Amino acid sequence: MGAGSSAIPLPIPSPAGLTALAAATTQTGKPYLWGGTGPNAWDCSGLVQWAFRQAGVQLPRVSQQQAWVGTPIPFAAMAPGDIITFRAANDHVGIYAGFGQVFNAYGAGVPIGLTPLSQLPPINQIRRF
Repeated sequence: MGAGSSAIPLPIPSPAGLTALAAATTQTGKPYLWGGTGPNAWDCSGLVQWAFRQAGVQLPRVSQQQAWVGTPIPFAAMAPGDIITFRAANDHVGIYAGFGQVFNAYGAGVPIGLTPLSQLPPINQIRRF
């Protein structure tokens, strides 16, 4: 790297992440369905995979695999459009929407939409595309 360049991630959204977040929000209010890949119902990883496909990014199907692709981002640099996986098992995934909110398919009985980060399990991975 040249003088003045840095490998430290900044909290600046990526165009692909913002496009995926915008796509995901078009699914607001649809039901959660385990194994759901749309268009009428979603599970967490199906929604994230579909949203990023709209931005031209191909992601693996399940959250456990989605946790290990893209560029790792520290919590302090998290920006809207980054994907977040939760718990050591990476068994839930959502798209950070900013202001402490995650857009996700959270679970049975909860419509697709925003969930406060404070109400979600511990973060395991944050990835940017």
